Amino acid sequence: MRNQNRFGTGAGALALAAFLACPTSGASAQSMSDVQRIAKERGLSTGDLLAAAKTFTPSGMKDEYIIFSSGGHSGQVFVIGVPSMRMLRSIAVFTPEPWQGWGYGVGNEILKEGDVNGKANLWGDTHHPALSETEGDYDGQWLFINDKINARVGVIDLRDFETKQIVKNPLTVSDHGGTFVTPNTEYVIEGGQYAVPWGADYAPISEYKEKYKGSVTLWKFDRKKGRIDKAQSFAIELPPYWQDLTDAGKGVSDGYMFLNSINTEMATGGIENKNPPFEAGVSMNATDYLHIINWRKAEKVYKSGKVTQIKGFPVITLQTAIDEGLLYLTPEPRSPHGVDVAPNGEFIVVSGKLDPHTTIYSFPKILGAIKNKTFSGKDEFGVPVLDFDTVVEAQVEVGLGPLHTQFGPDGYAYTSLFLDSAVARWTMGGAYGKGTPEPDWTLVHKTPVQYNVGHIGVAEGDTVSPDGKYLIAFNKWSVDRFFPPGPLLPQNFQLIDISGQGADMPVIYDMPIGVGEPHYAQIIKADKLNPWTVYPEIGWDPQTQSLDPWAPKPKMERVERKDDGTVEVYMTAIRSHFSPEHINVKEGDKIVWRITNIERAIDATHGFAVPQYNINLSLEPGETAKFEFIADRAGVFPFYCSEFCSALHLEMVGYLMVEPKE
Repeated sequence: MRNQNRFGTGAGALALAAFLACPTSGASAQSMSDVQRIAKERGLSTGDLLAAAKTFTPSGMKDEYIIFSSGGHSGQVFVIGVPSMRMLRSIAVFTPEPWQGWGYGVGNEILKEGDVNGKANLWGDTHHPALSETEGDYDGQWLFINDKINARVGVIDLRDFETKQIVKNPLTVSDHGGTFVTPNTEYVIEGGQYAVPWGADYAPISEYKEKYKGSVTLWKFDRKKGRIDKAQSFAIELPPYWQDLTDAGKGVSDGYMFLNSINTEMATGGIENKNPPFEAGVSMNATDYLHIINWRKAEKVYKSGKVTQIKGFPVITLQTAIDEGLLYLTPEPRSPHGVDVAPNGEFIVVSGKLDPHTTIYSFPKILGAIKNKTFSGKDEFGVPVLDFDTVVEAQVEVGLGPLHTQFGPDGYAYTSLFLDSAVARWTMGGAYGKGTPEPDWTLVHKTPVQYNVGHIGVAEGDTVSPDGKYLIAFNKWSVDRFFPPGPLLPQNFQLIDISGQGADMPVIYDMPIGVGEPHYAQIIKADKLNPWTVYPEIGWDPQTQSLDPWAPKPKMERVERKDDGTVEVYMTAIRSHFSPEHINVKEGDKIVWRITNIERAIDATHGFAVPQYNINLSLEPGETAKFEFIADRAGVFPFYCSEFCSALHLEMVGYLMVEPKE
């Protein structure tokens, strides 16, 4: 489609070429014929040049939007600008990252919070980042990210884009359904995925129905402290289905949350014993179950003390959830993946991977069915099942392999189609927003993407106030899009312009992601973010977001030996030297080293690296850090600034001298 109209074949192409030929500040003037010649030489179409004009971001021009993308197996979060699609940084979370010193002297204590049964887990599989919200809209203050493999949640402060906390769920070991926030970030929702006995204790799989548990955890977030308050958090026991993705209600559905599930068959696999493999066993039923949870009622139940302590964590048992009327089920197309709440909260959209339709549930109809007890029965565990036909508003046939839905400001919805390798645009018409020219519940267009798209992200497309304009397809395969750097190929983020209507939604940029396998991302207007460019004061500790009274300051530099054999170092860093430069200790000494970057200039970052001791710090302007180690290797170790901080960065060096034991 992009190559149907070759450059230079019409007035529109000439006008575009003339626009692109206009010289910019500091560039030599070029003629329209130069643009035409280069376009012809490179085989570029009018569409290609238009895409370039939409995405090219000259040096010094800032991006309009910022993507926070999961980093997949990297265990981190990626920050990307839109429309430039430039990678701005990686945020270290679950995995040590040397450039930022994360796990190499700083962040070690936070990483330790994520230990599993006392054992370090130094990688993560990040999936679903969630920006903090106020009244259902992004507020740009905090970011949360889950670790699917270890059921952990990371908390990131967007003042400095650094991780402040990691919490480990004591009940389960996987959490694909995290992290999602309630409309005022009261709670961070973490849904489990693969059912296991509580705490992953051993129980034979033959006792699956009796011993294996589903769950969802509500982590209480304290905005003032910027931390999850584990003491005010609780979980709800669910049937041992595999709870998948989650979305919190908003607007009219505020106070509720919705969880997909797969494996309502409670299949247990065992292909080696000639049982059906999981892929077949978990897809036998015609439908699975959408979980509908009144979390505000659950909060009251928790606060009233109607919980059971399991693994030291308060749990509303499944029977209590049923008795208190806070949990209901309703059928949904089998093997569902996405569950997404429309901007006004009235509709919940579910896509089953094996059904070509999106299914739209009406929240008012759900409330009516609960009130009138319009049940089609109960599940095997006694949970009431709302009648499907009573609560469904519509179904739209969008294509093969529908997964996830996002929303625009104009009544359009967008659904990723994994098997079709396409993004479908369909209309909810007057159902919310300003409405579209097309009728309600109508497939309008499908844009091909390359290839096998999983999640999609629309600018602020899962809030009460979507921006639209841009959509990004997070494609699992890139195949022939880029140079193949060996058999392991990058994923492909494709930027789609959705500012038009109808069939006008072209792909305008391809961005390879060659780190991990990102899954989901959220896209926020850049002007909602207000990050620091230097820390507020000299001696600032990023881990506590406060001034450290022990931070070394100018003229306070020193080395002190304590009677117990501890050596305390108080050091400052400024272009282009450390003070002091000679550190003399003895083999076996415990070293407590404090260092402060006393710069106040933007981007005047200093590194601090000590060979053979696995230490490398990144010290941004004003930052102080403390690290400890045992000087168990005698010798001479030149430490140096590992950043190119000045013309004399090679001279920014000192010596750690460890005297051997007698």
